[in-house]
Amino acid sequence: MFSTIAVPSTQAKPHHHREVSAVPESEVLRRRNEELEKELKKSIEREEKMRQDLKKTWERLRVAEEAEERLCSQLGELEAEAVDQARAYRTRVINLMDQLSSAHKLLESASISVPNFR
Repeated sequence: MFSTIAVPSTQAKPHHHREVSAVPESEVLRRRNEELEKELKKSIEREEKMRQDLKKTWERLRVAEEAEERLCSQLGELEAEAVDQARAYRTRVINLMDQLSSAHKLLESASISVPNFR
């Protein structure tokens, strides 16, 4: 009689370290695909909002630049007007000084004493 002893072998079956899930792989992929589609949609929405914000900012910049141009033009016109007024005022002062000088000479020639206000 032969006696046999059963010894379990560790090499009899290769061990796979994969978890066996109750959810099929196609379902996992479908869910992951849905998640990615949602993320893509959100990303596209963010991009569109940023594009609209950029467009609004660009329009405000354009309006500001036009306003700056108008203000510079108005400032130039005011400066030119101020120069013209200053020249006219100087001319008027010179004319008044000439008239005063002529009147002073006329009075001196008539031997009338005029008080000096200087």
